[in-house]
Amino acid sequence: MLKAKNVLCYFERRYLIKLQKFMAEKKETKVAAPKKCATTKKCATKKTTAAKAVVVFNAESAGFRAGDVYQALATAGTALTVAEIAKAAKISETEVLVGMGWLFKEGKIKDENEKVVLA
Repeated sequence: MLKAKNVLCYFERRYLIKLQKFMAEKKETKVAAPKKCATTKKCATKKTTAAKAVVVFNAESAGFRAGDVYQALATAGTALTVAEIAKAAKISETEVLVGMGWLFKEGKIKDENEKVVLA
């Protein structure tokens, strides 16, 4: 049981780090104003990137992400890493960590050498 608490803390720390990074990102991208150029020189225009999709976190969406993680692990039948679960469930790693937190709390999953498997 002591090992499970240590692993839970590891995943909680990883989740909190990802969540802090996610929350720190700008929600809107600023469009750069075009540079004024002399008439003889060509202007270099900057390309803007599309805004990232905003993930809503509430009890309902956390429960759905837990279901996605559980289904991905049940389908695989073996231990998977966070990246492998995200790829199998077609959700982001942040959403995987939210679902894993839910499942760890309920005792539905456990760790196996830095990977996660159904309990």
